[in-house]
Amino acid sequence: MTSLVDYDDSDSEEPFLGKSDIVLEREEERRWHTSFTSNSDLHYDKDQTKCYTAPSCRPRELLSSKWHPQRTFEYTQQPINPPFPALRNSVAESAKRPQPTSDLSLRPYVSKRQKLTTRAESAELNNASSFNLQATNLHLLSEVSERVRPFLGRKDKRTGLPRYVQHHLQAHQGPVNTVQWCPVPHLSHLLLSASMDKTFKVWDGAGSGRCLRTCSVHCGAVRDVCWLPCGRRLLSGSFDNMAAVTDVETGQVIAKVENQFKVTCLAFQPLDPSIFLCGGFSSEVKAWDSRSCKVVSVYRAGIQQTLDILFLSEGKEFVTSSDAVSRDSADRTLIAWDFRTTAKVSNQIFHERYTCPSLALHPQEDSFVAQTNGNYIAIFSAQKPYHINKRKRFEGHKVEGYAVRCEMSSDGTMLASGCSTGSMHFYDCQSAHSLLRLHAHQQACVCVSLHPVLPAVVATCDWGGEIKIWN
Repeated sequence: MTSLVDYDDSDSEEPFLGKSDIVLEREEERRWHTSFTSNSDLHYDKDQTKCYTAPSCRPRELLSSKWHPQRTFEYTQQPINPPFPALRNSVAESAKRPQPTSDLSLRPYVSKRQKLTTRAESAELNNASSFNLQATNLHLLSEVSERVRPFLGRKDKRTGLPRYVQHHLQAHQGPVNTVQWCPVPHLSHLLLSASMDKTFKVWDGAGSGRCLRTCSVHCGAVRDVCWLPCGRRLLSGSFDNMAAVTDVETGQVIAKVENQFKVTCLAFQPLDPSIFLCGGFSSEVKAWDSRSCKVVSVYRAGIQQTLDILFLSEGKEFVTSSDAVSRDSADRTLIAWDFRTTAKVSNQIFHERYTCPSLALHPQEDSFVAQTNGNYIAIFSAQKPYHINKRKRFEGHKVEGYAVRCEMSSDGTMLASGCSTGSMHFYDCQSAHSLLRLHAHQQACVCVSLHPVLPAVVATCDWGGEIKIWN
């Protein structure tokens, strides 16, 4: 009998228990239930440091032998950490179980014909939207803006001071060299910008602030760009030695000429806009005819670089600014030229040891101003012998080697200038007193352009690629 009980047959489903064994088992089971308060499978002692398995839940191999508490304790005691870690483990395991997927992730069946129809409709909508956008851009490039229309024909065009930013444009990938409003009144909502990222762009500056045209006609940085008097064409110069005339509406290049130097400044002839001047990293200034793409005249001076070119009122003479500075005087910093004969009219205009990166003409008086690296703007007479006004100068901003531009308002009452510290400055032309100083950019503000029609509308650009429209 003992051999039959101790024999463990793995194929048998239930072990054989004698009558005496069954009686012992029931007695011991009664003892377990009266000794512990919990009826669960795991019973905890009063000090809650050990757990025991109830007789009904003990392993099957123990059922095949005579069972007693001491032997069961050897098999089943387990140290635990209160309170009830088994319950916490079961909750954690249930949280780790994968949740059933929702039916919302299932996509309805769409036939191939329906897919092709949907794609065709979306393509038609995209084409229609792009066509409408192009039509809107062409309309803005050729027609008067609703923002400018109420101000056309007004006689009291007095320039105001800006107070807040209307548009913040970040479209150029490089420093912006210049911004300029279109000089034609009914197209004056258009803003032109040139950048070192080899492009120049036309913006709806006075309206939505959207880019209307991007021109990539150069292989190098675009150093200077300007509007022609008709407002339909743009003149640009680049570091790729090229100067180009581009149509605003179509973006097509009308004329393109190649110089033997990097172009840094441009100016068209006021009486004949088809002729323009190119200056740059050379001792020469060339006059080109955009109709034949040939050189008309060459103006030679003992300099290394031309910084800016400015035609005087009648277009018979022009002034160039160079980087030539001697030890005691700057006898070639500003040079006046005769446009027809290519002769030097005067080179004894500015006698201080500062270069002049920018020139601007007064719209109503026979005078012009020159931005100097001495951190001030000097005033000169536009008539021979081009005397400097020693009693009046515009001070308060800083240049510090940047090509900071200055500009006169259309009514001639205000002068605007950028600053190397990122601010823009406004001066009264009569008293030369500072009217307003606004911090515009984080980097050097190199250009400030006053709107020719809208009062208190100003465009600024900086060396970091930002353009801001102020109102």
